[in-house]
Amino acid sequence: MTLDTVDLAADTPDNEQPWAELGLKEDEYQEIRSILGRRPTSAELAMYSVMWSEHCSYKSSKVHLKKFGELPQETPLGKTLAGIGENAGVIDVGDGYAVTFKVESHNHPSYVEPYQGAATGIGGIVRDILAMGARPVAVMDPLRFGPLDAPDTKRVLPSAVAGIGGYGNCLGLPNIGGEVVFDDTYIGNPLVNALCVGVLRHEDLHLAHASGVGNKVVLYGARTGGDGIGGVSVLASETFDEDGPAKRPSVQVGDPFMEKLLIECTLELFAAKVVHGIQDLGGAGLSCATSELASAGDGGMHVELDLVPLRDSSLSPEEILMSESQERMMAVVEPKHLDEFMAICEKWDVEAVAIGEVTEGDRLQITWHGENVVDVPPRSVAHDGPVYHRPLARPASQDALQADAAEKLARPNTGEELAAQVRQVVTSANMADKSWVTNQYDRYVLGNTVMSQPEDSGMIRLSTDSNRGVAVSTDCNGRFAQLDPYAGAQLALAESYRNVGVAGALPLAVTDCLNFGSPEDPAVMWQFEQATSGLKDACAVLGIPVTGGNVSFYNQTGETAILPTPVVGVLGVIGDVRKRIKHGFVSEGAHVLVLGETNEELSGSTWAHVVHGHLGGLPPAVDLEAERNLANLMVAASEKGLVESAHDLSDGGLIQALAESSFHQGIGVVVELDDPFIDLFSESSARAMVAVRPENHEAFVELADSFDVSLATIGLTGGTSLTVDGQFVIDVAELRADWKATLPAVLGTII
Repeated sequence: MTLDTVDLAADTPDNEQPWAELGLKEDEYQEIRSILGRRPTSAELAMYSVMWSEHCSYKSSKVHLKKFGELPQETPLGKTLAGIGENAGVIDVGDGYAVTFKVESHNHPSYVEPYQGAATGIGGIVRDILAMGARPVAVMDPLRFGPLDAPDTKRVLPSAVAGIGGYGNCLGLPNIGGEVVFDDTYIGNPLVNALCVGVLRHEDLHLAHASGVGNKVVLYGARTGGDGIGGVSVLASETFDEDGPAKRPSVQVGDPFMEKLLIECTLELFAAKVVHGIQDLGGAGLSCATSELASAGDGGMHVELDLVPLRDSSLSPEEILMSESQERMMAVVEPKHLDEFMAICEKWDVEAVAIGEVTEGDRLQITWHGENVVDVPPRSVAHDGPVYHRPLARPASQDALQADAAEKLARPNTGEELAAQVRQVVTSANMADKSWVTNQYDRYVLGNTVMSQPEDSGMIRLSTDSNRGVAVSTDCNGRFAQLDPYAGAQLALAESYRNVGVAGALPLAVTDCLNFGSPEDPAVMWQFEQATSGLKDACAVLGIPVTGGNVSFYNQTGETAILPTPVVGVLGVIGDVRKRIKHGFVSEGAHVLVLGETNEELSGSTWAHVVHGHLGGLPPAVDLEAERNLANLMVAASEKGLVESAHDLSDGGLIQALAESSFHQGIGVVVELDDPFIDLFSESSARAMVAVRPENHEAFVELADSFDVSLATIGLTGGTSLTVDGQFVIDVAELRADWKATLPAVLGTII
């Protein structure tokens, strides 16, 4: 077969090319020809196809994401050291420490091959964090599946969870939080989002750029194979049909032990100061790493593709460029440091090869056995791809959906009926115990985990010689976002913000994973525009930046899109992790208080969903000033040691918080409520429940008043029952047993 070189492409302008099969539109293909002044070579076409895919180029979301760049980049504690556009956001957390964190999706690969799809999702986000110069210290995984008892859920969930646990546990990284949510719309479109947190000193920050003419381009890590060719870049850029994905490219195959070596090797390379620029190889593989490094640098790049170490010698240049084989990194190294770089790689048994160098000019040139197969402006591949202003339109059905309020649904008439609905809500799939999932994750490896599931947020100590820590939470209620995507995104942010705050940590920054249906659907794009606007406006009010994230489109089967799911992660800092506030009742005789205003807000609630199978109305009102006041109060209360335990009020309302707090140590509670039904099931925002020792009650009430946070003392801890005065008495141990049994009853016992 004749090699398709640059010269041949110039001489054969009319050769037919498979641009459509590679996911390009005709106008995109013509734009490539215009950029190059000729038809692309096969290798160039491969590069453009993966880099201009929805997953890599953000071509449908760029126009909406730019609004996050308008936000001030200062956090409440200091400056943002790296933000949007880098591999991950990096923020100052004090004492010379910085923290990097980011969440990304691996949704479509996890449907096709759940174990490897989920496992390599963890591997990819860990390398993003590593590329910033940080040691990865924890992971989290927000997950969404179809109904718990759906056959496809039983296929996808166990394998995806095993993949997350298998890869993360082998890396020795604690999994400190996340979510597991079930809904009909996720059948055939599970969401496997992965978050990683890393810690570094300010001076250790590294960025992705190739500068300095003559500097060497080194590929190191695993060999390149045929797995993942067009993997996440193509697979995540198209809608699944009713029978599954129309394209089934090979899902990436992970090797966590190789990744562990890569982490330690890379950190030693950083410590030796022999790395000038660095980029991980994730989506789009070498196509991404070479073009992004060159585009962000001050020159060009020349790469000899036949020097790339291969697992499969039959791979063509196009396949090598498109392969998304895992556990690979690319570094720019000054010639004087090359020998030391190679020696460190050899020490860790990590294969490393110099495959090119930084050149003068502004071209990315790639050769294969001495023949030029790529000659492109790197920015046109990496950054100047298509930008779509997709049509957007508020669905015609939205008015009717919002008019169908849950507040008019039938309510319990007796205490017995109320108790039955309490059991129904608390033991439902979304509210039930998730230890079937979390027990497969190592939550305490490395020894710095302070809080993990089932706490409201995960918390880690930054280092063994410091008590400073960070708390992280991820959240999203897709039902709220369906009812009102603007408010739904703000409520997702508010809940994550609140979860961090009630632990005693000051919220600092945001990362997001925006999971939506097809961007070719104007209704989906309306949801996306509303959600991004809501998130941006809320961050502006709260004074926290969006430091990075991910967009996942085409989460759709046929005409059925998932619930809009803008997952929002919030990271906060706590000066002394020993002062953290946990979520369970720990003693009898403590006062139980509800902080914030409870209103008759049931639309989109767990009660409406579980008891009535209903979705309609408007979600709870957003009050960002109240959220900030509540978080600031809890940080102050933590520092003063006034609160014994705290639980945010969100999904499931007060009853879920009471139940989960009682389950912690089997300590019951007696509460007296003005309107038991509304007080138990309302999901009004900006609220939390706290337990305070009697001797601290007055001081806490005064502190709450100083932060303008309203409160009501509703009862006392004690006994072995969950009692609502005048309504019902439920045995805590019995309810806990039912709560724990929901997932195992369907998924079986963990072996």
